[in-house]
Amino acid sequence: MSQYQIAVVVGSLRHDSINRRLAGALSRMAPPEFAFKQLSIGDLPLYNQDDDAAQAASVKALKNEIASASGLLFVTPEYNRSIPGVLKNAIDHASRPYGQNAWSGKPAGVIGASIGALGSALAQQHLRNVLAYLDVPTLGQPEAFVQVKDGFFDADGNVANADTRKFLQGWMDRYVAWVKIHNA
Repeated sequence: MSQYQIAVVVGSLRHDSINRRLAGALSRMAPPEFAFKQLSIGDLPLYNQDDDAAQAASVKALKNEIASASGLLFVTPEYNRSIPGVLKNAIDHASRPYGQNAWSGKPAGVIGASIGALGSALAQQHLRNVLAYLDVPTLGQPEAFVQVKDGFFDADGNVANADTRKFLQGWMDRYVAWVKIHNA
């Protein structure tokens, strides 16, 4: 079993999402002592504070997976200059009820991809603001705003361009060090 279990939260529900594909490519750049598991967020009910006392089974499962993780990896698209609603819904569920924030203290990395030139920059900034409030120590540098064009991924789902792969490997190396520092 890997020493570091990483909970991956992809902010898109699309099966062939470029952010889901990026999450897979990034996980293959990590050292062998890191294992990545993409969490399911599409089956969560809409957050309603009235349900805090009796959270749905899907919410409890999400919170348990976060609790058992050594770190978090958020890979998000940008919808209307912010994070997708499904991602915010998952964040809200796992932070509630008050005093039972599953995210707190978990070291995180934030990255995202888009077909646009800004590469999810505004969504990442909004997500960082939310994570700061939730007491999630988040890797600040390097930032990575990934623009995906045709041919970005090779047939095996890896990053095709050598320079981009090198940049993302550097990002992953910093993320790995971040998780290790916070789990020492």
